[in-house]
Amino acid sequence: MQRVLLEQLVYWKNSSTRKPLIIEGARQVGKTWLMQTFGKTSFKQVVYLNFESSSRLKEIFLLDFDIQRLITVFEVETNLKIDAANTLIIFDEIQEAPKGLTALKYFYELAPQYFIIAAGSLLGISLQQNNSFPVGKVDLLNLYPMSFTEFLINMGEEKLSEQLTTRNWTVVSSFHEKLVGLLRLYYFIGGMPEVVANYIANKDLKAVRSIQKKILLGYENDFAKHAPSEIITKIRLVWQSIIAQLAKENRKFIYGQIKKGARAKDFESAIHWLVNAGLLLKINRIQKPSLPLNAYIDIDAFKLFLLDIGLLNAMGNLDATILLEKNAILQEYKGALTEQYICQQLSISHQLYYWQATNGTAEIDFVLQYQNKVIPIEVKAEENLKSKSLKLYVDTFSPSRAIRTSMSSYRTESWLTNIPLYAMEGLAWD
Repeated sequence: MQRVLLEQLVYWKNSSTRKPLIIEGARQVGKTWLMQTFGKTSFKQVVYLNFESSSRLKEIFLLDFDIQRLITVFEVETNLKIDAANTLIIFDEIQEAPKGLTALKYFYELAPQYFIIAAGSLLGISLQQNNSFPVGKVDLLNLYPMSFTEFLINMGEEKLSEQLTTRNWTVVSSFHEKLVGLLRLYYFIGGMPEVVANYIANKDLKAVRSIQKKILLGYENDFAKHAPSEIITKIRLVWQSIIAQLAKENRKFIYGQIKKGARAKDFESAIHWLVNAGLLLKINRIQKPSLPLNAYIDIDAFKLFLLDIGLLNAMGNLDATILLEKNAILQEYKGALTEQYICQQLSISHQLYYWQATNGTAEIDFVLQYQNKVIPIEVKAEENLKSKSLKLYVDTFSPSRAIRTSMSSYRTESWLTNIPLYAMEGLAWD
């Protein structure tokens, strides 16, 4: 498998200001594979330490943070001699070790010569709860499910992916139908590495769905294992409501749809847990599309999306034929599915919001801040190019760039640019 984040890890290794690195991300997105692959390809030796599987390692930081003692314990545990210049030290499931995150501070301050990467299945939860987080003493990267570009590369379409990345629209347009077909396949498979790898090896969509269901079950088991007991039931209710929330024409999260009479104060902590665990993506409404966008957040209005489009479709038990063909059966849900896809692609590199007119007559699906610009993005599921909400937004706020994304090919008009859905990752609107 190939992951784009490997390039960023190489940059981290060569940086003169390198600090211990924390990789965040939901369970099953490939953090352990990424760290070990980076170690094998960029270092002479890898020292892998899993704090969940070793009781000795769990307690290693409780005594003190003496670096030499710690290195000696690591060497004995792995039966390897650690050469600082040529060894990558991996702390996996670091949240299972009390004071494990604090230890990174001491490695940075007292032994910066060591290359250390830490990760954990529910590290996002630990980072929120840990009062001794080493602020300013670590580097951070977030690993998401595979993007559509990564999916193309691993499907053997690296040259086609390059044309998308360089926005060579003349060439891309020649492969439009092929890209649409691959995009529909991605809608079903999604970006979970195990799922993608299995499909590449076996081309079996039933096996794909089986693995997706297994991953979903694993997440639900995590609720009972790791969440505070008082909110486990609420977490399950929020989780189970995601399909219904997105199937609405207005995809704003409605507490009453979880259960009758539900209020924000009853479920805020459950939503917070799911977002910090990396399982849900939260997109807040902005009251005004002005810089900086986070100054105009409406904290009470938001949408929730799942971390991966393939898992969302598995959760909804959607048959492959519905997704792989141009099918009208899904109606409103097809719009939600497309928004899920765009949210997943853009969240990799941007903080996303959405905008709604005060009177509710217009809504822009996503708004993001790029350099000194506020960019509105309207999402169309197929080739319907009516853009009433986007036109109202443009007439009202006069943005320097307005984007509509759809299944249609690239084209520019006087007041907007239509970018194909398959080309929306990264900064394709430049």
